[in-house]
Amino acid sequence: MTLDRLGDRKIAERIEATAAERDQVRARLGLLGLDRLVADCEVRRGLGDLVHVGAAWTAEVTQTCVVTLEPLQQSLTGDLQASFRPSRGQSSQVGGAAEDEVVVDALEEDPPETLPSDGIDLGELVVQELAVSLDPYPRRSGAAIPSEFGPSDDQGESGPFAALKALKGKE
Repeated sequence: MTLDRLGDRKIAERIEATAAERDQVRARLGLLGLDRLVADCEVRRGLGDLVHVGAAWTAEVTQTCVVTLEPLQQSLTGDLQASFRPSRGQSSQVGGAAEDEVVVDALEEDPPETLPSDGIDLGELVVQELAVSLDPYPRRSGAAIPSEFGPSDDQGESGPFAALKALKGKE
């Protein structure tokens, strides 16, 4: 989305990934499958030169269960908000920091990103949001680690750390 298309009005746009695009995203994010990726986006101008992007997205993903190694299908939804400002083209000192420098305050909102010269890639924003929304350790409901691989209460002095405990006692 380029600024000349935006003008002074807000633009609402629905984007839906094609099969080829979903396949690229699937490979990029290490998914077993990506059956659907849809977002309803809104782009509008804000105060000054800011451009605000908001989107509600939905995805149907298939990941691998970390316990059973079986496919695990999930429906994910989310909202994203992002702000962009045009590049100033020159680095002037403002408040002790160069204009292109980003000073981060953990208690404040994220600063706006610099608007890319070729416009805002709404699809890329949605993919980034999907990536951080994925469960890094997806686990099928009811899946349990077999007892021979996990800790148990009855191991007492014969568990995997028993040898370390014995060494510590010899000091």
